[in-house]
Amino acid sequence: MRLEAMLRLIAGTMLLLSIALSYFVHSNWVWLSVFISANLIQSAFSNWCPMITLLKNLGVKE
Repeated sequence: MRLEAMLRLIAGTMLLLSIALSYFVHSNWVWLSVFISANLIQSAFSNWCPMITLLKNLGVKE
């Protein structure tokens, strides 16, 4: 799996997980969704995402 596809998979999975946790466990889990969304927005402007750096270090191909 390529880097962009892996990033989208991780971001989408984490968002769905945090929404489910905020619904079923505790409403404060919504802050994880806010953090992920803010990170996606900042990466659109800065062209840098911490998850991409991590995935590159783990050897995921571009």
